[in-house]
Amino acid sequence: MSPIDPSPAPSRPSAVPPLTPEAVDALYARLAAALPEPRSELDYVNPYTLLVAVVLSAQATDKGVNKATKGLFAAADTPERMLALGEDGVRQHIRTIGLFNAKARNVIALSRDLVDHHGGQVPQDRAALEALAGVGRKTANVVLNVAFGHPTIAVDTHIFRVANRTGLAPGKTVRAVEDGLERVTPDRFRPHAHHWLILHGRYVCKARKPACATCAIADLCGYPDKGAGPGRAGA
Repeated sequence: MSPIDPSPAPSRPSAVPPLTPEAVDALYARLAAALPEPRSELDYVNPYTLLVAVVLSAQATDKGVNKATKGLFAAADTPERMLALGEDGVRQHIRTIGLFNAKARNVIALSRDLVDHHGGQVPQDRAALEALAGVGRKTANVVLNVAFGHPTIAVDTHIFRVANRTGLAPGKTVRAVEDGLERVTPDRFRPHAHHWLILHGRYVCKARKPACATCAIADLCGYPDKGAGPGRAGA
């Protein structure tokens, strides 16, 4: 796996017991009711630009990536145009993003692979995606889900935390959590599960200040420190 698309480092999985199937169903139902059609917070115009945006988002914020890709995608929204722009051109657009030198190299390398081996199209195959520069399992899952509607669940640090903290899919590793989510998530919720969980972790079930008092699934969640409230406890 590329060093700039690492699996999120597991923090401290809680000892929260797994939720019952009924609680899992209710959890997703509430998240779905609050946000029926969740969308990626990364800006993109086609599967290729989504792929590039996700690669650039490793160790960077979506807001920062969107700021950089506004000009980049205006100049190059296909692999062929990105190759014409060149590594130096890519680097100039993404200098504000962490690891921009390695990311510029990877964007050019994956663009070349797409042109040489996939007719300039983003493949809908996990193995083919993971063979591209800068693309690991998490990135492949995001692209398969967002661009092509595959019911994959990419696990980042937010989802890893939510899955462990709530008891939705406890696991000591990223892959264990992903496999657990695949097992317990009802089929009707699978297409949007990734977005519901990441947005919940990003804005509600935050690492240091979980907003338990206003959380829609607080009564289902197994997290033991809900009474601490934002700003005090919360790991």
